[in-house]
Amino acid sequence: MSWLLLVLAGVFEVVWAIALKYSNGFTNIKASVIVIIGMIVSIYFLALAMKQIPISIAYPVWTSVGALGTATFGMMFLGDSVSLTKTFFLSLILVGVVGLKAVS
Repeated sequence: MSWLLLVLAGVFEVVWAIALKYSNGFTNIKASVIVIIGMIVSIYFLALAMKQIPISIAYPVWTSVGALGTATFGMMFLGDSVSLTKTFFLSLILVGVVGLKAVS
């Protein structure tokens, strides 16, 4: 259950990061509210996950789920550039997360 909460925390990190893009410096109220709610939910699920998962595992996994999800969304839907080198380095983050899960 803790790992599910951790992944959900990462998903909500992606939600608030994408909403932040659309908030236009917090001038778009709807997107700004989504940012704040997403942050609160993300931190809440992270805190719950950390009851069972050590911080040395939970925090890197949380940030990497957010980074990979946000980068993937940007490349797929926002016109961010896609390159072999960018994909390679993003995959290294994934390898690191899988490695952390394997040793925990």
